[in-house]
Amino acid sequence: MTDEAISLHPYDPAWPARFESEAAVLAEVLGPYVTGGIHHVGSTAIPGLSAKPIVDIMIGVTDLDSSRACIEPLAGLDYCYAPYREDVMHWFCKPNPARRTHHLHLVPTGSARFVDVLAFRDYLRAYPEAAERYEALKQRLAAEHAHDRNAYTDGKTDLVATLTAEARRWVTAGT
Repeated sequence: MTDEAISLHPYDPAWPARFESEAAVLAEVLGPYVTGGIHHVGSTAIPGLSAKPIVDIMIGVTDLDSSRACIEPLAGLDYCYAPYREDVMHWFCKPNPARRTHHLHLVPTGSARFVDVLAFRDYLRAYPEAAERYEALKQRLAAEHAHDRNAYTDGKTDLVATLTAEARRWVTAGT
């Protein structure tokens, strides 16, 4: 099975509702494992930003070892576990790599990854010019690498690192 092509869509105001609906199901199934909340992250969480129409969800968990118990119940919700960046998260897509509607990240609450993802999201929400820089890069990369998800993702690395550093400073300064 191959990944679906990368296609960016204009912001859809239905994305937050799709998140809320899925978050309610996840909370019911994973409740005891959720220690840091269930968060809408990624580009669909930034009003006005074009995005792949895949809702990204991050759940704060105690640690990676204990949250392995979530893999089986998530399979029952059509989440496919994929070992990716296993040192910082458990990553899933729904329903499969060829047609994704959701990405799910189980990340230890308070870890650098957890804090950075939320800071990045909140920074892009607060600073439209930062979101515009990110969107312009994503548009270019999607056009150049529509069938190469790794190249698309790798191409964002430097700007994401820059914006995350800005977001950390912004959070530290008290937003």
